[in-house]
Amino acid sequence: MLFVSVFSCSKKIEIDGDKVFKLNRYDNISSLDPINARTQANNWACNLIYNSLVKIDNKLEIQPDVAKSWVISEDGKTYSFTLKRDLYFHKHEAFGKDSTRTVNATDFVFSFDRLNDPKAGGSGGWIMNNIDSYKAVNDTIFEIKLKEASPAFLGLISMKYASVVPRELFKNGNKDFLKHPIGTGPFQFKIWEDNVKMVFRKNPLYFEFDEKGQRLPYLEAVNFSFLPEKNSEFLELIKGNIDMMADLDPSYKDEILDPIGNLNPKYNDRLLIQKVPYLSTVYLCFYLDAENAVDLKLRQALNYGTNKEKIIKYMMKGQAFVADGGFIPKGLPGYSAQSGYKYDPTKARELINSYKKEKGAITPIELTTVQEYVDVCEYIAAEMAKLGLPIKVNVVPGPTMRDGKSTGKFTLFRANWGADYPDAENFLSLYYSKNFAPEGPNYSHYKNTSFDKLYEQSFLINNTDERAKIYQEMDELMMQNAPILPLFYDQTTLFLNKRVKNFSMGPIKLLDLTRVYKN
Repeated sequence: MLFVSVFSCSKKIEIDGDKVFKLNRYDNISSLDPINARTQANNWACNLIYNSLVKIDNKLEIQPDVAKSWVISEDGKTYSFTLKRDLYFHKHEAFGKDSTRTVNATDFVFSFDRLNDPKAGGSGGWIMNNIDSYKAVNDTIFEIKLKEASPAFLGLISMKYASVVPRELFKNGNKDFLKHPIGTGPFQFKIWEDNVKMVFRKNPLYFEFDEKGQRLPYLEAVNFSFLPEKNSEFLELIKGNIDMMADLDPSYKDEILDPIGNLNPKYNDRLLIQKVPYLSTVYLCFYLDAENAVDLKLRQALNYGTNKEKIIKYMMKGQAFVADGGFIPKGLPGYSAQSGYKYDPTKARELINSYKKEKGAITPIELTTVQEYVDVCEYIAAEMAKLGLPIKVNVVPGPTMRDGKSTGKFTLFRANWGADYPDAENFLSLYYSKNFAPEGPNYSHYKNTSFDKLYEQSFLINNTDERAKIYQEMDELMMQNAPILPLFYDQTTLFLNKRVKNFSMGPIKLLDLTRVYKN
């Protein structure tokens, strides 16, 4: 039997190694305060320690967390949350002789006050921008009033920024809390040796149970290491010293994957591979207000004439999903494969020839990109040249790209957009006419009255299914005018020790070990 030894306050605690989940964060963890859960490393750790009013499952559906239910007013501006009873904070001497206490609505008032206070130095205060007021109606009811209706609001407050923390640990500022952070989650803080390791132990008071009535989590501990080199992380995974690796790196990509992106057979005896959607879309964007703006027929020809499957299979080793729909990525309500253009080089050639017949020779289109995507852009240019559409690839540094796409300097450029929160409104806001860049994210300067009306209408609908239908209609409407060419939807590639069971990760890439165990 293997054991992991944990030292705290000079007391040795031995844990069955089969009940410890081990992982590495090469980018380190800078804070365990939920108002600073900005980086993925911080977010992963905070998701194990804290809970918010609501949470999002792997299907991107809102689920109860600390709140057992909620009611939304008819105008969509007032949310009343009823909290679960008998939900406890982790044990700590700050709570006095009982060592803990139940969570109540005033704890959320305190937690929201911290999040909203610039002096607290948090990075998540922006999620409070649309909140007009909040209060504890009584111990179990917490009420929030918005300035404007927002169907994405529940997704916003599911983020770790809005986690509940106890006011007792802040009597002397945040010094005591930073030394020993306290939450309500499945694991509780035990040890943090900066740049060396971090250990969480099972919370014996955690409020969730499995279907058989067993209290969760199954694991006894989680152990983070902080090896800074990605190749070292890979070697630790192969040796069985860590249980998961969540990203690919060029230093070992060709070793761990076969030529078409599957797990190298030599590792089949010890590893599993999981590929899950990640809420990000990589695309080419046309600037429609440019003096030499690309004609609709040529924009559509590019959409029909780009073989995305070949790009992903041969140039990316299968590490993405074909953007077979519109701008809304796979895995997000509102995504539809019907929104996009299917690969059809014959149709693309017809559109190109039709343009030439009407307007004469085609001036070469300049496609601007950064070095990372030059191979993909050159492949697209080569394929379109065969169809009669000349494209010239222009490579610029990252800062030049960021400035140019905001100020309309590029006629056609590569871009990507990742979700700040799991609602398709976050993606469709890029095509709302009042969001023109540089003031907003509408880099294409796409404008459509019908699209704008649907966008504004979506804010009045709280039903997820109804809102998804409107999002789908908007995506299809926008793609008819082809202000963009969606290339692929990102994915997360996970490598797991074969002994790990019940592990899953959703499109927002949150680490949840509540139901994970090791065989």
